[in-house]
Amino acid sequence: MIDTLAVVGATGAVGRIILELLVARKFPARRIKLLASVRSAGKPMEVAGATFDVEVLRPESFNGVQIAIGSTPDEVAAEFVPWAVERGTVVVDESAFYRMHPDVPLVIPEVNPEAIDGHAGIIASPNCSTTQMVMVMKPLHDAARVKRVIVSTYQAVSGAGLAAIREMQEGTAAWLAGHAEPYRIFPHSIAANLIPQIGSAKPCGATSEEMKMVLETRKILGDDSIGICATCVRVPVANCHSESILIETEKKLSSAEARRLLAAAPGIVVIDDLDAKLYPLPRSCSGRDEVFVGRIREDDSSPHGIALWCVSDNLRKGAATNAVQIAEYLAAHRRNRAGGAATVRR
Repeated sequence: MIDTLAVVGATGAVGRIILELLVARKFPARRIKLLASVRSAGKPMEVAGATFDVEVLRPESFNGVQIAIGSTPDEVAAEFVPWAVERGTVVVDESAFYRMHPDVPLVIPEVNPEAIDGHAGIIASPNCSTTQMVMVMKPLHDAARVKRVIVSTYQAVSGAGLAAIREMQEGTAAWLAGHAEPYRIFPHSIAANLIPQIGSAKPCGATSEEMKMVLETRKILGDDSIGICATCVRVPVANCHSESILIETEKKLSSAEARRLLAAAPGIVVIDDLDAKLYPLPRSCSGRDEVFVGRIREDDSSPHGIALWCVSDNLRKGAATNAVQIAEYLAAHRRNRAGGAATVRR
């Protein structure tokens, strides 16, 4: 049991889910402290019958806080994380700001929990699209070593926030009525549309979102030799990111072997019966913490290729759930440091 855990950015979409998970999973803390900007502070939040006060985020907010989970923009993380670390708080950070720092572990608890023990006060949680892809890659990599990945993402508008969901809803209504479709969040109207750009343009022709998938995957798996080609597309789906992935391995795996490995992996659920029209769908996977996989098949154009489809709730396993799992590991590790190895709750 720790004394105090803080949630930074508690009033945002992911922050609210983090709080719900902490309550539902009975996180071992005597107190949960909510921190947010001046604009959001002072408003009580109710979760599972409990009421929490939201305090203003400032340096002294972290006095007496053992663990903090941050769900904030990069510029906010850059400011508050040093405040916390200076006061002895271990920060689980959802932003992209620290992910590629060489001394900051980038962690998916089902994939590389051992990396948590090497932290120096900061642990980063990966990009949502990276997380679900690496969850799928891990058991295949352990069995046959992944050499190359080609992935196309179909990313829900919830990844851009609650305002993006409203923009899709309002734009779709306008499009159906034959009216002009206002848009602000996205560079084009998302109504009945696909936008093949998420993030800023990079000199190589990729976007920042695509490069996150490349660089973060290599760091998490500890293998810079893996070739990764990512194309990230925003789609008019409210929640859950989907990915079409081709994985090429050094050793050949049959579709049956791949299906068995994936079904046995923690945090993965296989739904794969094409004849019965059973495969993961965003609407049926929303609100779940697992990564769902289907359409598992051998690629005839590649001697060692496995093609598959995966879906995951980008606000939960892609963000909130992953961060809470890391915090649970930290709490258990702190409690059990003198008594043996800690276990990861999955």
